[in-house]
Amino acid sequence: MQRKFRLTRSEDFKRVRRSGKSYAHPLVVLIVEKNLQGNLRIGVAAGRSAGTAVRRNRAKRLLREAMRTLTPSLASHADLILIARSGLASATLADTRSALLNLLQRAQLISPPA
Repeated sequence: MQRKFRLTRSEDFKRVRRSGKSYAHPLVVLIVEKNLQGNLRIGVAAGRSAGTAVRRNRAKRLLREAMRTLTPSLASHADLILIARSGLASATLADTRSALLNLLQRAQLISPPA
């Protein structure tokens, strides 16, 4: 994921967590909040419930790679936080991508395939 698409400041994470709308999947939780800047920013997190440091880092890498291919087709006016759940570290890239597609369609950030 390119640097310009990243959500990095802790104040931004707190704002999105506090006032955003969340969508859950067994592998990932998506939190969405509209922003006024007009650009898409994505933050990735994995708590201790996702496993050891190695498993958390793998989960975050999977989320970043799956989002990299989906970013061009997303609506460009939102801040997103992706939170890894415990099963994500053992999932494949295809499983991760399908989970993200499901969540993004439910959040109406991407149109469903025809």
